[in-house]
Amino acid sequence: MIARFASAALYDLARPLLFALDAERVHEATLLALQRAYDVGAARVCQVALGGDPVRLMGLEFPNPVGLAAGLDKNGAHIDALGSLGFGFIEVGTVTPRAQPGNPKPRIFRLPEAQALINRLGFNNHGVAQFVANVRRARYAGVLGLNIGKNAATPIGAALEDYRAGLDAVYPYAGYVTINISSPNTQDLRNLQGEEELEALLSALQAERERLAQQYGRRVPLAVKIAPDLEHEQILRIADALVAHGVDAVIATNTTIAREAVAGLPHATEAGGLSGRPLRWRSTQVVRQLSEHLQGTLPIIGVGGILEPGDAVEKIRAGASLVQLYTGLIYRGPALIRECRQALAELRRQAPA
Repeated sequence: MIARFASAALYDLARPLLFALDAERVHEATLLALQRAYDVGAARVCQVALGGDPVRLMGLEFPNPVGLAAGLDKNGAHIDALGSLGFGFIEVGTVTPRAQPGNPKPRIFRLPEAQALINRLGFNNHGVAQFVANVRRARYAGVLGLNIGKNAATPIGAALEDYRAGLDAVYPYAGYVTINISSPNTQDLRNLQGEEELEALLSALQAERERLAQQYGRRVPLAVKIAPDLEHEQILRIADALVAHGVDAVIATNTTIAREAVAGLPHATEAGGLSGRPLRWRSTQVVRQLSEHLQGTLPIIGVGGILEPGDAVEKIRAGASLVQLYTGLIYRGPALIRECRQALAELRRQAPA
């Protein structure tokens, strides 16, 4: 316990120095430092037990309802080290069939006045073969989600082949697979949320999943991650399509292209997806709209703008069953995981029997 609080205090002390440096370099250096600490056993002194507040979802047992969102560990290279922080589930990726560098740098921008980030990374990753090799080495005891997307060079009309290739490659090693069709940083990707495009994609991937289930003797759940920048009618239509095609969960939401909440701040006009505090209200609104429409027929994973435990509680009260963190970790450090877990466990204890 003392070591855990010391770790949180060290992060608070280090944050001003970290924020003075390039955001992407700090991101990479922090992951490397965590990995090295884990490898030599130092991180295990502060290791947090995963269990204590299990949630049954998608046919899986989640040790606790607080997870890591995709994007922080794109190559699945630090799963065990990140798992030691106490996440009940970890989602890694987005991975594409072929390695790609992503968009030109700089491509991550901090907006500290708003507790926000803008990123336009563009699915930079080492490709699915290296990704799978990393995942196979992991010994993480929680639920592992593997997030797949399409290569930037693949025309949107041929996107299905990339998703099919990604699903085939990661299927044997996934707790669940997330279909990312909502990043704003790959040209035309969000077009896959259109009615005809989504129907075609889900139909083909559901058929591929059934084939893989027979091959491996295990039905791996599929989740779809959607954008916050959708009209109400679009959200309901997507929800109906997910149910109709046997998708197992919806993740709400990805980053936003809206800028009203950060207008006038340094970097606010940079292209890319905005995450952090300004996304909280909109992502929670999408969770609530999904929940009211679905009425329990499809589980919801809430992500976006969780920077304090009350934000996680808000997502659950809006209808999410699980939550994911990312930008909040940049601003709050690993203490946020523990605080959210405690708040959600207390919320469950207070719930009527």
